[in-house]
Amino acid sequence: MNRRALLLAPAILLATPAVAQQGAALTERDRADLARVEAYLNGLGTLRARFLQLAWNGASAEGTAWIWRPGRMRFEYDPPDPMLLVADAGQFLMYDRDLRAPTTLPVGTTPLGVLLRREVRLSGDITVTAVARQGGFLRVSLFRTREPAEGTLTLVFNADPLELRQWAVVDSQRRETRVTLSRIETGLRFPAGLFQFNDPRFFEPGGFGAPQGAGN
Repeated sequence: MNRRALLLAPAILLATPAVAQQGAALTERDRADLARVEAYLNGLGTLRARFLQLAWNGASAEGTAWIWRPGRMRFEYDPPDPMLLVADAGQFLMYDRDLRAPTTLPVGTTPLGVLLRREVRLSGDITVTAVARQGGFLRVSLFRTREPAEGTLTLVFNADPLELRQWAVVDSQRRETRVTLSRIETGLRFPAGLFQFNDPRFFEPGGFGAPQGAGN
């Protein structure tokens, strides 16, 4: 993937549509499924997976994702892609290893920040625009109620048993960036340095290897 395409890839975090959005008319079944999603996400401690990212412009990238709720996430792209995305302490860091160029922004201003909350609630300050079921998958589309211009996030789960498998962000020009997870592992113990800038391994591709053991 060329550098221009790669630098567009963080649209998973930065999609910024400027359109008004409305919530869905939820059925009792929808509300029951949303309660299941809330319980699943709030019970999720750690997750490690491979990811495939497909951007609106046709660019693709692969890598390893770590999620440690609440508040921490790391996306490490496979070489030669130089991008590293890390969330910790309320900030997202986007770092280009080749250019040694960091960019930061508050986690709460990104659609994916919803996944990292201490308590996920799909109501109130979150507006659900659609709940759909097809082919054994459950799809939930949403945005932050007061900030619709941040983008619409769609979460895709295996329906039974419930498991996060994919998400997508769509902007006002219908440009979509989709991230699909595979080889999912949960309940692992991660080194704290995986998310801490002062660890000497932090910026090294593959510097932490695979997590070992079990965690909470």
